[in-house]
This record gives sequence, C-alpha cells and structure tokens, in this order.
Amino acid sequence: MTACAVVPLIVLAACGGDDDGGDDGGGGKDIEISLAHSYTETQPQHRCGAKVIADEVEAADAGMKVEIFASSQLGGDADRIASVVSGDIDMDIQGASALGAVYEPVAVLDAAYAFDDSDHLARYFESGAADDLVAGFAEEAGVQTLGAWSAGMRHFTANEPIRTPDDLDGLRMRFPNSPQFLMNAEALGADATEVAYEELFLALQQGTVDGQENPITNIDSISLQEVQDYLSLSSHQANSNLIIIGEVWNELSQEQKDVLQAAVDKAVAEVPGCVADDEKKILDGWKEDGEIEIIDDVDVEAFRTQIDAYLRDNFDEEQLAVYEGIRGAAQ
Repeated sequence: MTACAVVPLIVLAACGGDDDGGDDGGGGKDIEISLAHSYTETQPQHRCGAKVIADEVEAADAGMKVEIFASSQLGGDADRIASVVSGDIDMDIQGASALGAVYEPVAVLDAAYAFDDSDHLARYFESGAADDLVAGFAEEAGVQTLGAWSAGMRHFTANEPIRTPDDLDGLRMRFPNSPQFLMNAEALGADATEVAYEELFLALQQGTVDGQENPITNIDSISLQEVQDYLSLSSHQANSNLIIIGEVWNELSQEQKDVLQAAVDKAVAEVPGCVADDEKKILDGWKEDGEIEIIDDVDVEAFRTQIDAYLRDNFDEEQLAVYEGIRGAAQ
C-alpha cells in the first residue's frame, strides 16, 4: 500500500497534481528541517515518534536532515504553533486543542469520548473521514498535517476513587486551559481549575487542586503517583498528537516530500505500540509497589452517555460535523 493510500494529506498535498510547488525547486539541495515538541526524550512521542522521523529521513539520503528540539526548547505550545505558521519552526508535534487556537474545528479531536481508543483515531485519519478537517486546517493556517497518532488515553487521578460522574462533584480538577478541555470538564461534571503542567506536581502536593487528568505516561513522567492515591481508568479522551509542517513543505522536491511522508507514516504506526508497552510497564510497576491504587471499574458508559448529549447540545454546526465524522469511524 502506498503512502497516498494511507494518509489523507498526501491526496490533498503531495498527490494533488502538477501545482505542488516543489517538483524540482528543492531537488538536489540539502535542507535542514527543525522538528519541535514538548515531550521529554524518554517519552514515546520522542523515542518512537520524532526520533523515528529523523532516523528514517537520514537513512533515505534525500538531501534532508531533521533536527529535533524536545522538551519545549523552542517555546510552549502556543508559541510553537505561531512559529510554524510564520515559518520560524518547520515541523511540530502538537495536541489538537492547542492547534484549535489557529483553526477551531481541529480541537474537536480532543473532545471527551469522541474516540473509543487509539485504533479509532487511526481509522478516522486512514479512512478519509478526516480529509475535510485536514484541508480546512491547511487552507486556514497554511499548515499541512502529515499524520496523527494517539499517545494513550487520558485518565483521572485524585485522592479518592472516581467511578461515576457524581464522584467528581466537589473536586477541584486540573484541566489544561483550552476551550475544548474546559468544555470536556463541564460535560464531565468537573470543577475545572487552571494549573500549568509544569506546576501540577506542586499544586497536587499542596492541595491547590484535588486531582487531574492525563495519559499514564505523562502521569509517570512527572511522578504524580507520589502525590495522588488513586488512578481511575476512565479513558475519557484520546491524547491526540498531529504532526504538522509549515511553508518548508513547498520548498521540498517531490522525492523529499515522499521520504518525509514515509518517515511520518512509520512513526504514526509505531507510537501507539510504544505507548501501550510503556503503559503496561508503568501499570505493572504501580500494581507491584502499591504506590497508587488503580481503579479499573469506572462506569465509562455513564460518562460517555452524559458527555455525548452535552457535546451534541453545545457544539456549533462545524464542530458537530467533525464530531459526527469521528463517531462514524468507530467500529
């Protein structure tokens, strides 16, 4: 199967005809592409994502080199998005909610219970259901989407178990400060409190907030199990990442575009498995040492039913179209 059959963007950008802006303009020229992200070098988004992209491009010897800037070296989410749009950063690995700042409909990818799991997110992009969203993002921001993956499902932690929506009542839960996350909090019935990710450990330790929600790999990476008693496996949101590229895309030859797309395709295929492996090791370790109690009987259906009704009542027409496209890709 060719890359054009797998990733919708290729149909839109690289396989779209004669006017691709790069059939021969970039050929034969060495070009260095900056790839930024916010994750540590131990997290799967770097090890199995960014690093795979860089290694595959280098191995192809197509006159390109990808230089990775991890751990928000080139700025926080909002700064990096602006830099990709302006051309100061070439590529970024970015969450959908943050990208919603430049194209609001893309944030729906982070709606609570929009995706059932990581495979569902992959089907949405591979099936063509995401084509209109990707094209709208490219038209609005001048930014291409080369692929997307889920870096695990998000779950609740707190100092008491969370099994049903009622259990969130009265808890101050930290959520990222973006419109879609705050909508999720309201739909879930949570009292959302804004705390920077870098300050979350201290906020939980000091009781500024009672709980939070994040993927297992994020929880482990900043040791939240040390300041929370319970991990409730709510799986309420796929932690989405989009791999985006700015104006440098138009400087590449067709061969270089194909090489870079193939490298992203490989990373997209590998990240979910790396995440699953990491999550299993982390959960097995927590079960063995008892550092945090794992609650695996969360009433997911109660959350899902409540949230679906809320989103359908509160999304505008464009957001609802994206949401229904996502749900239509579920099995």
